[in-house]
Amino acid sequence: MIYALLEHWEGWHFPGHNLMGYLTFRSGVVFSLALLIALVFGQKIIHRLQRMQIGEEIRNLGLEGQMQKKGTPTMGGVIIILSILIPCLLLGNLSNIYMILMIVATLWMGVIGFLDDYRKLKYHNKDGLQGKYKVTGQIGLGLLVGITMWLSPDIVMSENFEVENVKSHEIEIMVAKDEIKSPQTTIPFVKNNNFNYEWLTSWVKNKEAARTLGWLVFVLVVIIVVTAVSNGANLTDGIDGLCAGTSAIIGVSLLIMAYLGSNVIYSSYLNIMYIPGSEELCVYAAAFMGALVGFLWYNAYPAQVFMGDTGSLTLGGIIAVFAILIRKELLIPLLCLIFFLEDVSVMMQVSYFKFTKKKYGEGRRIFKMTPLHHHFQKDLDPTAKVLWRSPKRAIAEPKIVTRFWIVGILLAVVTFVTLKIR
Repeated sequence: MIYALLEHWEGWHFPGHNLMGYLTFRSGVVFSLALLIALVFGQKIIHRLQRMQIGEEIRNLGLEGQMQKKGTPTMGGVIIILSILIPCLLLGNLSNIYMILMIVATLWMGVIGFLDDYRKLKYHNKDGLQGKYKVTGQIGLGLLVGITMWLSPDIVMSENFEVENVKSHEIEIMVAKDEIKSPQTTIPFVKNNNFNYEWLTSWVKNKEAARTLGWLVFVLVVIIVVTAVSNGANLTDGIDGLCAGTSAIIGVSLLIMAYLGSNVIYSSYLNIMYIPGSEELCVYAAAFMGALVGFLWYNAYPAQVFMGDTGSLTLGGIIAVFAILIRKELLIPLLCLIFFLEDVSVMMQVSYFKFTKKKYGEGRRIFKMTPLHHHFQKDLDPTAKVLWRSPKRAIAEPKIVTRFWIVGILLAVVTFVTLKIR
C-alpha cells in the first residue's frame, strides 16, 4: 500500500522517497515492523485468547511437565500470520507475482489451520479437521502455485552455463540474457546445478507434448512438496519453540537463496539460475523472520502461547511455496530434514507396530514415542519392546529444542555447501 503510493507520488521527490527503491532498506523496515507487531499485539492477542478460554487440550502421554501446559492458549499462529501480512501489505510490491503468491499461500494455509484448531476447541478433542480435508487443502494450494508458475508470463528464469575463455582457457560462468519459461530447478551434485523436469518426458516424440508433460510433472512435485513440508512442520510443533525456531533457521537460508538468485551478478558468480523479479521474496522473507522472532518471545520455554495448527500448517506451507518459487524445492529434503524426520518417524512407527502386531500378536515400536522429538522427551520403560532404547532418561525440553536448532543450522550450512560440490 505505502509502496504503491510512493510509486504514484514518484515525481514529488520528498526527502527519503528513494529509500523505498532499495531492497535492503524495505527488508529491514519490514523485519522491524513484523517483530514489533508480534511483540506488541502478541501480548494483546494472548490475553484475548485467555479471556475466550481458548486453551490447549492436553492428553497425558507420560512426558515430564506435559500436564502443566494444560490451558495454555493456542491458535497463536494468528500472531505470526498478522505479523507477516501487515508489513507485506504496507511495504511490499503487491503487483509482483511472487509476493502475491506468498500472501495467498499464507492466507490459504492459515484458514486450513484455523479451521483445524477451531474444531479441536469446539469439540474438545485432538482430532480437529479430518485429514482428507487438510490434504485436499494442501493439494489445492500446490495446484494453484504449480499452475500459476506454469501459465504466468511473469514467472521466468535465465539459465546459467559455463563458457571457456579463449585467451586464458579458464571456465567462466555466464547467465543467459534471454528469459525463458521452463520447469527448471536447482539440484546439488551436478554440473551447473540445474535440473529440467522436461528431461523426464524427453521420451515423448512430440516436443510440445513432452513440454506439457514436463510441466505436469513439475506441478505434481509442487503438490508433494507442499503437502509433505506442511505436515512435517505440523508434527514438529510438539514442544515449546521447536517449530518456530527451526522455521526461522530455514527462513534465513531461503532469504539468502532468494537474494542471490534474484541478482544477476551473484547468480553468475555462484553458478545458479537467475530468477528476475524474485527479489521481492526477500521482503516477504524478512517479514517471515521478524514474525517468528517476535513469536518466539512468547513461545519459548515455558510457552505463554502455542501456535497451534493455525501456525504450524501455515509455516510449512510458506516454506514449501517459497522454496518452489526460487526453484530450490529439491533442496528441501536436506534443508528441512528435521521436518522430514518427524514425518518419517511417525510413518515408521505406525508401519512397524502394525507389522509386528500381525506377525507376533502384539505391537512393537521403533521409537519410545513419535513424533521424533518426543522420543528424547520420554523415559525408557524397561519392559517396553522398543528398538531404539537410548537415551534411557528423558532429556529436558529446552535442551532438546536447542539441539534441534543446532542440527537445523548445520543442515542449512550443508545445503549451501552442496551447491558448490559438482
